[in-house]
Amino acid sequence: MKQTAQLRLVPHPEREAPAAALSDLLKAPGGPRIGTPDRSTAPRPGRSPLGQILLEMGAVSPGDLLKALALRNRQDVRLGDILLTHDWVTEADLMAALARQWNAAVVDLLAQRPDPRMIDALGPELCLREAMVPWRRIGGTTIIATARPEHFARLRDSLPAEFGPYKMVLAPERDVHQSLLARRQTALIRRAEAKVAPDQSCRTRNEQTAGRIAFGLIAATALGLWMAPIVVFALLFTWVMVTLIATVGLKFLAWLTEMRAQSRLRRAPPAPATAALRLPIVSIMVPLFKERDIAERLVSRLGRLNYPRELLDILLVVEEDDHTTRDALAGARLPRWMRVVTVPDGPIKTKPRALNYALNFCRGSVIGVYDAEDMPEPEQLHIMVRHFADAGPEVACLQGILDYYNPRTNWLARCFTIEYAAWFRAMLPGIARMGLVVPLGGTTLFFRREALEELGGWDAHNVTEDADLGIRLARRGYRTELFAGVTREEANCRTLPWVKQRSRWLKGYAMTWAVHMRNPARLWRELGPKRFWGVQVLIFGALSQYLLAPVLWSLWLIPFGIWHPIEAIMSRELEYVLLGTCVLTELVNITVGLWAVRGREHRHLMPWVPTLHFYFPLGALAGWKAIYEVIVKPFYWDKTAHGVFDALHTIAAPGASSDLVPAIAAAAPARPAEIRTPRAPLID
Repeated sequence: MKQTAQLRLVPHPEREAPAAALSDLLKAPGGPRIGTPDRSTAPRPGRSPLGQILLEMGAVSPGDLLKALALRNRQDVRLGDILLTHDWVTEADLMAALARQWNAAVVDLLAQRPDPRMIDALGPELCLREAMVPWRRIGGTTIIATARPEHFARLRDSLPAEFGPYKMVLAPERDVHQSLLARRQTALIRRAEAKVAPDQSCRTRNEQTAGRIAFGLIAATALGLWMAPIVVFALLFTWVMVTLIATVGLKFLAWLTEMRAQSRLRRAPPAPATAALRLPIVSIMVPLFKERDIAERLVSRLGRLNYPRELLDILLVVEEDDHTTRDALAGARLPRWMRVVTVPDGPIKTKPRALNYALNFCRGSVIGVYDAEDMPEPEQLHIMVRHFADAGPEVACLQGILDYYNPRTNWLARCFTIEYAAWFRAMLPGIARMGLVVPLGGTTLFFRREALEELGGWDAHNVTEDADLGIRLARRGYRTELFAGVTREEANCRTLPWVKQRSRWLKGYAMTWAVHMRNPARLWRELGPKRFWGVQVLIFGALSQYLLAPVLWSLWLIPFGIWHPIEAIMSRELEYVLLGTCVLTELVNITVGLWAVRGREHRHLMPWVPTLHFYFPLGALAGWKAIYEVIVKPFYWDKTAHGVFDALHTIAAPGASSDLVPAIAAAAPARPAEIRTPRAPLID
């Protein structure tokens, strides 16, 4: 004890640690952790605290330990995570201290592999989630190697009784992961491909039947236009007008709802100060595919996030055969809070499949998704965590606002930025406030982990997995809300890539609608009438508008005195009523667009809003390309290239100061960039 007291009084070069304060923190159990039960790190009676053991070993300075303990008391993170993240302790010393604290042996799982039969009995996903692996069965006792000894008592009680009794040994979490992957990697990737229930997944879709149906409808329409052109055109025209009024009407109501909500918020008195949050660990997955030079930009952009580094867990998700991205990351110096997860090869290669696989390695109670080119604003994670804390448990997903950092590149980039502004700043917030189903975007998504795992993650066979997940969340009774965090990315401002990207989205919309409409009566019961019809308008109505847009365009022949088939079934007066309806819908689109870009950053786009009338015809090409791919190659992922118009060197995120943009070389000490399994810190 005398030696311990002397160690506690050693001053740190930057900050002296008072002995009394350090002693109090060492004994403090810490508050409850958000969203994760049974995570108290209070030592058992008679068991020395981890920090005290590290001090006695001389493995950590008193000043660094005092700072780490203070952080632990207000964050949902283990002491070992904090010490390792800030390089205040070595991994070897931490492992030795844990072994001493828990009076447990440390085993080398890479030299002495675990029993694969025991892994199968408990399930590899459970093992990954609990950072443990059944190592040996000796003398009727099952030896469990774990990286989280403080959870062993709870874990032991939940394991099958027939394999008991259980005894604990220790192993680093990265070794636990590597040993599991060495034995059961194939089982994990097969599970990632089939996590969603068959009745709500595209994998059970019959492509041949769908192709025959689509081809039959197209052939019947063409034959009808030849044999009875007036009747068939009248039917098509009626449908396109119904869907036009429905989609534009929903857009107008959503905008009106959001505009009124914004007005009420401006008039409302300032909200009272709320108690400080105990911040959770946030895991963010970034799927990458054939990104040649994305590594440096990606680390720099995500480095702007000012969330505590010990609570930040970023996974760069890379396909096994994607040597382009893997080579790019191999030359990067990744900080400790960023790691590479390699997705094994398989029959399909989709973003949702990769996300399902990487979800097994996430450490956080909140799961996020970013795209490769994303540049989130620095405060985004704090805004998101606060929103989750203030919302009820039924709010399982938060969608951030997407914007573009290159709107001045060309006309297509300006129109794309206006379209996204209207969608994410007017349409989606209004839809969420109206209680309708929110079709999620593919990035800046955050989920409560329990809800995401309950749904089975993403549908690995759907190329618009985000919109599908939004519907499945609603079907389970969960809600999605938008939060004020903004992420900027690169506008796809080349014509052919734009058409390819939009066709992929529309193909996914078509597949998603077909999957969820397999049993319309069940969908009606689970969503309710309002949300059911909202899905029909948002998805099927939008698809109809893209595919039948030429029918609407043909109305502009009437003012020029050119004969139109509609004249055979409609009077001239009614024709002009229809034209007036089209003009009114165009005015609604312009009004919503102007409102969405009224802010200081987008005001320069206002003169370009009316030109969207010439921008949306590209969507008709994308729509027909999407239908073609639904028939011939439904799971094909049309890759969008990133970094074509990247101007990062001249861009700073709003509110970000230069000291929030770390250089790659200063981000962390050099270490191997790619590992088969995440390098997760040890526990306290």
